[in-house]
Amino acid sequence: MEKALRAYMEVLRLVRRLPKDTRPYYAKYARENFVNYRDVDAADSTALEDLFSRTYRHSLWVLDKYSVDKSAADRLKDICCS
Repeated sequence: MEKALRAYMEVLRLVRRLPKDTRPYYAKYARENFVNYRDVDAADSTALEDLFSRTYRHSLWVLDKYSVDKSAADRLKDICCS
């Protein structure tokens, strides 16, 4: 649970790097996704690894879409891919 909260907070930090008019959409999108997956079994390491991997990959896609330097996601990578 702690890792998921750290990932969520880092995603919200990345949202602040996006253009101002897109921030509310992506903040809401991130919240909805984290809420939707909160019931994933914490003992299912495969499912958790998959979710964290998708979190990181999708964040990179969004950063690339808005031409934000992908190195901004290094902290998220450390959280999700460790």
